[in-house]
Amino acid sequence: MGYLTLSSLLLMLTASLVTLTRAANFEIVNNCPYTVWAAASPGGGRRLDRGQTWNLGVNAGTAMARIWGRTGCNFDGAGRGRCQTGDCTGGLNCQGWGVPPNTLAEFALNQYGNQDFYDISLVDGFNIPMDFFPLNGGCHKISCTADINGQCPNELRAPGGCNNPCTVYKTNEFCCTNGQGTCGPTNFSRFFKDRCHDSYSYPQDDPTSTFTCPAGSNYKVVFCPLGSPHVTLMMPGNDTRGY
Repeated sequence: MGYLTLSSLLLMLTASLVTLTRAANFEIVNNCPYTVWAAASPGGGRRLDRGQTWNLGVNAGTAMARIWGRTGCNFDGAGRGRCQTGDCTGGLNCQGWGVPPNTLAEFALNQYGNQDFYDISLVDGFNIPMDFFPLNGGCHKISCTADINGQCPNELRAPGGCNNPCTVYKTNEFCCTNGQGTCGPTNFSRFFKDRCHDSYSYPQDDPTSTFTCPAGSNYKVVFCPLGSPHVTLMMPGNDTRGY
């Protein structure tokens, strides 16, 4: 019967740690009939014309992370500029989180029990239809493809998107700022939930909105997936150069 040397054990341990801590790949695809300036925290940003893909590596253990699309952007050759929806500091190379309204793919990798947690959130409102799902085939696919911009209540309408009620009213009823259990569904949150059943509709909408997948999975985010309403954005000043 053979035995393992100390060096062999160290090599096996190192290989195991590399397997457990490898970065996850997020394949971010723009299927919209318009340019989307993808943003990620962490990760920065990238211009995606129709049909283009951005492969983003995210380290295991990353938490409170998000990916979203920006629309109506105008950047100069140095990447300086602003966006109509989803705007963030840092210009093209986004730093920090985006300004509502923006549809969010949120995730935390390799957390409790070697699980990834992921969701689509409309807590910051909606600007672009989205699919978000693991590529291993065994975990839940989340889709939010309704015509939320077209059906948005008048009180929540915003240029290029549909605001969340917290942004508009700034009260605990909609923002849940006073802690767990201090708020519940509202007519506005039900508007979002009725159209995107698997998505967060208000900050404490956890039970029906958070999904898990084994750590080590890779993921795909699709802006304007097949079946989402055709949206034509009339945004003067869109930058058409390929930065």
